[in-house]
Amino acid sequence: MTSAGTGTGATTAFAAAGAPSPALRLPRRRGIELALIVVAVLLSVYGYCAVGVARHGSLPPGAAGYGAGLGALALVAHLAVRWRAPYADPLPLPIGVLLNGIGLVLIYRLDLETPGDRAAPTQLVWSTLGITLFILVVAALRDHRVLQRYAYVSVVAALALLTLPILFPAVNGARIWIRIAGFSIQPGEFAKVLLAVFFAAYLAANRTALTYAGRKIWCVQLPTGRVLGPVVAIWLLSVGVLVLERDLGTSLLFFGLFVVMLYVATGRTGWIAVGLLLASLGAVAVGRLEPHVHGRIEDWLYPFASIDAGLGPNQLAQSLFAFSAGGVLGTGLGLGHSVLIGFAAKSDFILATAGEELGLAGLSALFLLYGLLVERGYRAGLALRDPFGRLLAVGLASIVALQVFVIAGGVTGLIPLTGMAMPFLAQGGSSVVTNWAIVALLIRVSDSARRQYDGSTAP
Repeated sequence: MTSAGTGTGATTAFAAAGAPSPALRLPRRRGIELALIVVAVLLSVYGYCAVGVARHGSLPPGAAGYGAGLGALALVAHLAVRWRAPYADPLPLPIGVLLNGIGLVLIYRLDLETPGDRAAPTQLVWSTLGITLFILVVAALRDHRVLQRYAYVSVVAALALLTLPILFPAVNGARIWIRIAGFSIQPGEFAKVLLAVFFAAYLAANRTALTYAGRKIWCVQLPTGRVLGPVVAIWLLSVGVLVLERDLGTSLLFFGLFVVMLYVATGRTGWIAVGLLLASLGAVAVGRLEPHVHGRIEDWLYPFASIDAGLGPNQLAQSLFAFSAGGVLGTGLGLGHSVLIGFAAKSDFILATAGEELGLAGLSALFLLYGLLVERGYRAGLALRDPFGRLLAVGLASIVALQVFVIAGGVTGLIPLTGMAMPFLAQGGSSVVTNWAIVALLIRVSDSARRQYDGSTAP
């Protein structure tokens, strides 16, 4: 009896061991995303109403329409994610909605000071186009690895977009715009996403040669000339953009993006040192030779020089005064004077309006939103198994991080001022459309990252 019982137990145990384990089903968290979108829309509508009450003592007449329009766009975007990317991270879309909504509120608030130059309606149209592009990317792009096939097409298109503004007149000293019959776009905004796709594909294919091949000079393992050639070409491209277009911000963004992705691909800190050295040499050389860039450096070093000369405060000085007036809690939406900055108050210096009217607390909240968006991009990249997807996620998140640093550093006097747009906040159709494309790609990458660990889905 004992042996029979033992045999039965062994047979049962063997059968249990051989049976397939139940599939692990990961939560999709779309309900959390929808709840956060509702909060983001309500906060945006509250800000819109607060501006109207502060300026006119009553609710603005278009508050209901603004809330309904933003809510409808966000809902359609959420449904697209629920349909095509059910495992995606629930945070990027609500963060994009909230930042875009706050940007519309700030631009509307500044429009009240410049009734002859209203930018909020146009920005709302661009935001609609951006969210539409987000929906199309999420719905049409089923696998981010498809983009790897178009690496060289992407870099050719990016170079074409970068060179187009050279053929048009400079605007405010920089050649970064294409303006035809009152319509203007900034091609560099689209080029940065295309370059991120190319960098990710190239580095994923050559990461071994970049890491181990070639000679070691000092602390840097230099690859062979065939592999190193594109690295030098990218550096020359960034300096060329700086010289021809007089755009310090775009040059720093492109080269910084490549150095970050190169470090992630190889894991060697020496590339960061080389990147910083090359960027510094190029910036110093052009800063001394190019009058427009040299003037921005002089304003950065001596922001109050125009006041001392009796000419009144320049833009950077006015920006610093706005941040100072905001204090910790701010003056309140609609109650600041950052419009005194002048023509760039709605674009380059819109962060000064946020700093004055929302204070250090509101400014910190904005930076936390940007930081959280970047962190979710890095998290998705770390979770992916394929090198291209990992580098693409890191590159897209780094675009946002570098752009926020360059712009925030410029308007606060940390680094020389550049002419870039704050993601989602600033006036600029090209910028808002491109940033929604970045969020869409991060959604797609994060869906792939979590889907690969879900045992209930087919590989």
